[in-house]
Amino acid sequence: MSRSRALVFVLCSSVLAGGCERESRKFEPPPNGGTRIGAQADVPGMIAHYDKNAYAVATGKRLFTWYNCNGCHANGGGGSGPALMDDVWIYGSAPMAVYQTIVEGRPNGMPAFRGRIPEDQIWQLVSYVRSMSGLASPDAAPNRDDAMIAKPPEVLADRPRAVTATPSPASRQP
Repeated sequence: MSRSRALVFVLCSSVLAGGCERESRKFEPPPNGGTRIGAQADVPGMIAHYDKNAYAVATGKRLFTWYNCNGCHANGGGGSGPALMDDVWIYGSAPMAVYQTIVEGRPNGMPAFRGRIPEDQIWQLVSYVRSMSGLASPDAAPNRDDAMIAKPPEVLADRPRAVTATPSPASRQP
């Protein structure tokens, strides 16, 4: 009797195991395959990947707080650092300009974060910083913030005109 039960158990388990198929999902990595920005990288593809990705913008919003960007930029309204919600950007509002500002830093206060923040997180920060002034895709709104709301959601921000201010000669350093 126990031998027949064992045989039935083995047969049932092999039929059930053969019928199971694991779900497969295809996740697309960033276009440059995680390599550093350089001659080999697909920069336009990278920018499009993050600018139109709601998850990247929402993660950038969280990282903005975690890396204490609020300490200088005061939720984008400007403090000791420049405002990020207006249409006047000293070094430009293009994604590559924002990326270079984060990675290389700027004179008079913006520290360089090269090697301190992973490449993926830098691009997430770029996408969020651009969304603060309405430059990101409206389809990629960051997550809702249930904390004290100091400003309307980024997706409702007006798109500013692209204006680049020229730094004064005193603020430029060789």
